[in-house]
Amino acid sequence: MIENISAIPEPDVSKENPVSEHWIWTGDHRPAVPRALVEHMTKDWATVAASDDVHPAVTFCATRRARIAQEFSGRTIVVATGNYKVRANDTDYRFRAGTDFFYLTGCDEPDAVLVIAPGPDGPRATLYIADRRDQRTHEFFTDGRYGELWVGARRGVDESATYYDIDTAPLESLESGLGALATTEIVSVRGFDKKLDDCLEPNKDDRVLATTLSEHRLVKDNFEIAQLQLAVDYTVKGFEDVVRALPAAEGRGERVIEGVFHMRARVEGNDTGYDTIAASGSNATVLHWTRNTGVVRRGDLLLLDAGVECDNLYTADVTRTIPISGKYSPAQRRIYELVLAAQQAGIDVVEPGATFKAPHEAAMKVLAQGLFDLGILKEQPEVALRPENQLHRRYTLHGTSHMLGLDVHDCANARDEMYRDGVLEEGYVLTVEPGLYFQANDLTVPEEYRGIGVRIEDDVLVTATGSRNLSAALPRDVDAIEAWMAGLWNEASPNLGL
Repeated sequence: MIENISAIPEPDVSKENPVSEHWIWTGDHRPAVPRALVEHMTKDWATVAASDDVHPAVTFCATRRARIAQEFSGRTIVVATGNYKVRANDTDYRFRAGTDFFYLTGCDEPDAVLVIAPGPDGPRATLYIADRRDQRTHEFFTDGRYGELWVGARRGVDESATYYDIDTAPLESLESGLGALATTEIVSVRGFDKKLDDCLEPNKDDRVLATTLSEHRLVKDNFEIAQLQLAVDYTVKGFEDVVRALPAAEGRGERVIEGVFHMRARVEGNDTGYDTIAASGSNATVLHWTRNTGVVRRGDLLLLDAGVECDNLYTADVTRTIPISGKYSPAQRRIYELVLAAQQAGIDVVEPGATFKAPHEAAMKVLAQGLFDLGILKEQPEVALRPENQLHRRYTLHGTSHMLGLDVHDCANARDEMYRDGVLEEGYVLTVEPGLYFQANDLTVPEEYRGIGVRIEDDVLVTATGSRNLSAALPRDVDAIEAWMAGLWNEASPNLGL
């Protein structure tokens, strides 16, 4: 990583006096730039033709904007994508667009703002976006955060209008644009752009807007379903990569597993959709183990909870618990098969009209009975499962399902009556992921099971007649997993050089 500082003499120029006859001040701790260099750097460049590409989701985004505009008829809607966030001093985290903004625009550039305003011919959407920092301006080489020499080209105002098929305007004109709409009531999604939030008066329906957008996102359109399937397909490849790397990872850290999967995520998509859980041995009993600092040992299980986020930001969320040696021990097999039976019971009840909680309730009945049969749960299952008891949760604390989409835990702002206390509809995509976790020091558990953690998770689409497991290509059955692992190890392909 190089720092945006040139070895040039220090002039008598400061923040208080940013320009002089011969110098331009460019920022804290950075020396001023000679005007002669600016003139030299901003001329004699060939014009680069603008792309006429169009984003594949433009028709879907337009439909989404029309729907939200109808819900808030007569009012102006403002949705920001957010800004860069500093990771360390003058370096930023890789930017990811705000979910609601991306859902409505397909735009993944920072600082942009979508405004949907009422008009005489119906609602009009305008994307306010920063123009290019190309060779026409000294920012091309003096601005380390946005300058194209430093970070590459962005689409800017004109090309964005074509690519996103939307009216665009320079970001600098946002304030005046909003000022012209002062006679209309403005509702906004807050919390993504502090400067914008400070400019807009809070509205009692700001929260309603965020909630409505989440509820719109519950039902996935055809573009979203295809993107989720793509993310799952890439994730399957990532799990295969991990299996191939397991022999080389033995005796080394879980970070090997995390790194191998992340390589697939970056090759195929934008990134991982969340921090990978690569939990070996008793680390699998920690529900969100993302430190990934443990050692990978033969004889242990590996609980891998990971998902590729595709370039259009939809993410998979899949978990498999596999034997590092390639073979389950008898104790591991018993626990795994109990969790698998619970998961299958959960998947079997996914259909339109079923409650969101139905997969969880079905899975918990199987787990409670299995725990009782193993002698771990002393109370009868129906007693343990009572709301006032919930004794089985010592070994399975989390819920079985959550919505999936642009966020790994999608649609979080939806009302309970539309989500957790609601019913499933065609187009919903949810996970089904029961698990059992026996802590290494839990004296209520037979010693042979202590330290075992098993979770099995698949991504399930609600269809018109039932459901479809989007991640069915990844084996779940014990024998199928062992055969799958053996087949991958027998391939002639390299082991990723580990």
